Amino acid sequence: MSPQPLRRKVTRVRRARPGKFLPRLESGESNFVGDLLRKETVGGSVALIAAVVALIWANINLDSYVSLREAHLGPFTLETWAADGALSVFFFLAGLELKRELLVGSLKNISDAIVPVAAATCGVIVPALIYAAINLGSDTIKGWAIPAATDIAFALAILAVVGSALPSQLRAFLLTLAVVDDLIVIIIIAVVYTETIHFEGLAIAIAGFAAFGLLQRLRVTSIWLYLPIAVISWAALHESGVHATIAGVIMGLLVRVIPDKDETDSPAERLEHRIVPISSGICVPFFAFMSAGVALKAGADLFASPVLWGVVAGLVIGKPIGVLGGSWLITRFTRADLNEDVSWRDLIGVAVLAGVGFTVSLLVSNLSFTGQTLGEAKAAVLIGSLASGLVAAVILGRRNRFHRTTEGTTIPAG
Repeated sequence: MSPQPLRRKVTRVRRARPGKFLPRLESGESNFVGDLLRKETVGGSVALIAAVVALIWANINLDSYVSLREAHLGPFTLETWAADGALSVFFFLAGLELKRELLVGSLKNISDAIVPVAAATCGVIVPALIYAAINLGSDTIKGWAIPAATDIAFALAILAVVGSALPSQLRAFLLTLAVVDDLIVIIIIAVVYTETIHFEGLAIAIAGFAAFGLLQRLRVTSIWLYLPIAVISWAALHESGVHATIAGVIMGLLVRVIPDKDETDSPAERLEHRIVPISSGICVPFFAFMSAGVALKAGADLFASPVLWGVVAGLVIGKPIGVLGGSWLITRFTRADLNEDVSWRDLIGVAVLAGVGFTVSLLVSNLSFTGQTLGEAKAAVLIGSLASGLVAAVILGRRNRFHRTTEGTTIPAG
């Protein structure tokens, strides 16, 4: 799963000028699988299937699943490659999306951004407080950030499936909310989950980021210059003690999102077009498969866990309260207001949908716990995300039928 491409279809044949940074394929050369994976519903489905397979395998033969997860490929285990390597690609796309929203998207104008930003901020704070209240006085309180995340790709996929007639502004609201949510959680990961910093590695990483940004400013087009710099920067940041996925975010923020006069597409658009299928079809499903395999204990043991209740309550209850509460407060005490095409009833469904944590929540679980507690946290993320997704689908489905009716469109039978 990954933030979705800025442009979903190549509508005309275009030839890139010589030397263009990652030229886009002409429409006749477009890859069918790549186009398929760019669809929000398909990308989310692939990761969901990977998670289900891992969950089934872990409950049939846990030892073989753990052996695979702990198998080494080079210097790291497959589990580490998934969490630190594959998710860096996902976070690179998140960085691209964030920069686009800041410069040319819905975060460009404060008046347009203030409501979803307030919703996202409160949507992080309230679930964290609920988790902390349930786990107060216990070592498990360090998992307070687990229910703070929203999985942008899963949320957009559910909205795409059940909300074809919903106002387009509702999707824009959800996208902005999820992007800001990701930014806050990224900052939490960088600050809270960095225990020891090795400054030599950090210095090398910073130098690599500076070189990456300089190449962008100089309009250097060779991908073969960017790749080694990206790999070295990632490895150096990993060795520094800062979580390596932060490298993906930083490099995503360094890519140009505004095209030059002689460019049809910006480098960010061309990169998204190429990388989204890789992220949706390989990287995020790989992470989901390596992280979602949890051996479910007997119900009484699992449901006695304060970690489980903290995460589930945070996602299912805290997220909607935070998103709706933040939106209401900012519209109540400022001149900001919802888009005229979006009603509060529509927003309820999106607020519940924000409780689908999944990818980033699983990552924070890995950073917070080990052993049995980690298993409880992962099970809680799966339960809470599933519950939020199902409830949101019901609410948004009802709103979708309402909007179809008001538009005068015949509702299909069944």
